Amino acid sequence: MAEQSESAVSTVESVMEKIGEKIHGSDSSSSDSEDEKPVSSSSSVKDKIYRLFGREKPIHKVLGGGKPADVFLWRDKKISASALGGATAIWVLFELLEYHLLTLVCHVLILALAILFLWSNAHTFINKTAPRIPEVHLPEEPFLEVAAVLRIEINQGFAILRDIVSGRDLKKFLIVIAGLWILSIVGSWCNFLTLFYIAFVLLHTVPVLYEKYEDKIDPFAEKAMIELKRQYAVFDAKVLSKIPKGALKGKLA
Repeated sequence: MAEQSESAVSTVESVMEKIGEKIHGSDSSSSDSEDEKPVSSSSSVKDKIYRLFGREKPIHKVLGGGKPADVFLWRDKKISASALGGATAIWVLFELLEYHLLTLVCHVLILALAILFLWSNAHTFINKTAPRIPEVHLPEEPFLEVAAVLRIEINQGFAILRDIVSGRDLKKFLIVIAGLWILSIVGSWCNFLTLFYIAFVLLHTVPVLYEKYEDKIDPFAEKAMIELKRQYAVFDAKVLSKIPKGALKGKLA
């Protein structure tokens, strides 16, 4: 009898141990799943980092991709440096040295014709035969492609202007007016060539610097956008909301 009671007790203890192991295993799995939840949520929060202007693509794609984006982001340093150096030389030539475009074209043509004329005569005198000067023909396809791209961009610009003047979005209208006003002030400080050169230099410096330090710039941009939205909300509540839009629409109709 004693042996049977001891065996019964041992079987009960083994069953209790198995039940306890199962309970602890389920607790550990549930705790592991709970531990994984904040990690996944934190990873999803990290994925939703604010980017400047709400962009979702890399800066290379935002700039259009291809060779222009490679030049602006200094993927090929020789081409980028050559483009920036050429623009700088043109700006120095026309702005600082006050050279004129027509004068430059005439001088370049005079120099080219003189070199080709002397080379042709020297070749005839040395080799007793006339040199073979290659014929130059401009291909048609690149000009058609550029014209097609310009046509698309101009039509898109006209569509945006039409959407702005339709009076549907007052915020967009005010942004465009403010941008044009700032551009007119900047244009009064310098001429078109200097303004074009400044824009060209900014295109070759700002994107590459932003791509390098975007993790530090985006938080500041997020704070600035929040502050701008708050200021616009105050301006909207104090000024824009008091404009009688219905009366204006009735008059326009």
